Amino acid sequence: MTKNIRNILVGILVIIVAVGGFYAVRLASEWSTPMGESLGLPTLTATIAQLTSTLAPTKPGDPTATVTPVPTATPAPLCGGPAVLTLLAIGSDTRANNYLYGLADVVRVVRVDFVTPKITVVDIPRDIWVEIPEISSHYDITHGKVNQSYLYGNPGMGYYDGPGGGPGLLARTIEQNFGIRVDHYGAVNMQTFVKIVDAVGGIDVFLPEDVDGRPIDDKTEDMGYFYAGKQHFSGIQALKFARIRKKYNTFKRTSNQNIVLCALKGKILSPSVLPRVPQLITSFQGNVQTDLTPEQIGQLACLLPNVKADNLIMTGIPEELLTPARQYDPMLKGNTFVFDADFEQIRALMDDFQAGSWPTPEPDSGPTCPEPVTP
Repeated sequence: MTKNIRNILVGILVIIVAVGGFYAVRLASEWSTPMGESLGLPTLTATIAQLTSTLAPTKPGDPTATVTPVPTATPAPLCGGPAVLTLLAIGSDTRANNYLYGLADVVRVVRVDFVTPKITVVDIPRDIWVEIPEISSHYDITHGKVNQSYLYGNPGMGYYDGPGGGPGLLARTIEQNFGIRVDHYGAVNMQTFVKIVDAVGGIDVFLPEDVDGRPIDDKTEDMGYFYAGKQHFSGIQALKFARIRKKYNTFKRTSNQNIVLCALKGKILSPSVLPRVPQLITSFQGNVQTDLTPEQIGQLACLLPNVKADNLIMTGIPEELLTPARQYDPMLKGNTFVFDADFEQIRALMDDFQAGSWPTPEPDSGPTCPEPVTP
């Protein structure tokens, strides 16, 4: 090999390494870059730099000996995640492609334990009447329903100037009223939810009883009628089923939503879909409102197959802590249905939730998210 050729090859190699290094740095930067605006809240995410201590005698067998802490390393979290991550999950009722407006039709707080591993989901009923911070200068708004705080925070309204937009104001509202601090958020509108379900080939569910979503008057949307037994839902069927409420109540709707979410989890973990999860995440990158990074989404997708059915717990604020009432809403210029809440007791439960000690499943109650239905 001549000296000139060798120099040319070395030069090409240097260029390849330089270009590869540039793209590696760029990809690494994008991998760890939030996909949306941050909540701007101090994070409560636990880290692995936690040690537990036990006391042991310095002289075994000597009852008068002093004791010193013996550090015991906490088990490492799975999938490269933190010890615990708390996520605010939002289902927006907007049908538009953007997130300029929309009420929070679904509000869930998700505690993800990467060590156990365990996922606990608590439903926050959208109709609870709460104090809404940081927007009192607009129409003297100080209170509203939980779902309205998301609407008021979205940029289309122009009411809220703080970080995080709709999710940011909703996160602050939840913290102020319920004492829950979240680390991150994810919001999906109705159109995107339909596309996600269709992208995995639909979902298979088992209904213990018929569910009637037919209209009760000319102002009610027809959600259809769903018969008991095994059903295969397309995206639009899953959305309609999850929104049924008029003939029932908000707690029945939450139960229906749990059926859909459990079925979607089961489908994602199926052998035909699981290998395609990274591509699916990428394909919906511009349609989901979130401040998670691609790396964090990958960690969550990695953890899900490791969570046993007994450690996927879905719960909600107990009905006895919520009182149906009517409240004058200045934005609606009239009275509207709300829940008055026992915030003191709810905050106590939420403290236990964040600590991982609530809820405690009843003995022999079975998993709240059963194994997926075989079509």
